[in-house]
Amino acid sequence: MIKVEVVFALPDKATTVTVDVAEGTSAEQVVLQSGILERCPEIEPTDLSLGIWNRTVKLHQVVKEGDRIEVYRPLIADPKEARRRRADKAKEEGRANKITGGRAKA
Repeated sequence: MIKVEVVFALPDKATTVTVDVAEGTSAEQVVLQSGILERCPEIEPTDLSLGIWNRTVKLHQVVKEGDRIEVYRPLIADPKEARRRRADKAKEEGRANKITGGRAKA
């Protein structure tokens, strides 16, 4: 048996569960066995996105002793679209050059 940790974080709280599993267990199996899905109804079990120590992994990734499995939340905004909106706003406010997008001359 090996000991691993499963973590799920929201902006205002984090839930951590330590679980003993058999060697050769996948990250997905650890999450299912940990009981974190019952403790955190915000997690969508059919659309799991996992990482180990801040690196995204596939669900079938085999875990090792001491691994920290992180259950990721879905993005609420597309990062590229959010950046595009900020750049457009800066151009409208005169903080950025309307043609090049670079900083406006003072």
